[in-house]
Amino acid sequence: MNKLKYLMTLLINNTLPLPAVYKDHPLQGSWKGYRDAHVEPDWILIYKLTDKLLRFERTGTHAALFG
Repeated sequence: MNKLKYLMTLLINNTLPLPAVYKDHPLQGSWKGYRDAHVEPDWILIYKLTDKLLRFERTGTHAALFG
């Protein structure tokens, strides 16, 4: 859980771009407008970032989120 909190803190503090270890990238399809960052290889955080808002949407494995 500490890894997730650390990633969320980076985003809250607007530490962008995120370090490469998080493999941050935009999503497509029904998730267009959102991004995902890897907490661990198969643990991701889906979030949306605009000029005025940071929204943490979901977290989980690839299978659980996109299955």
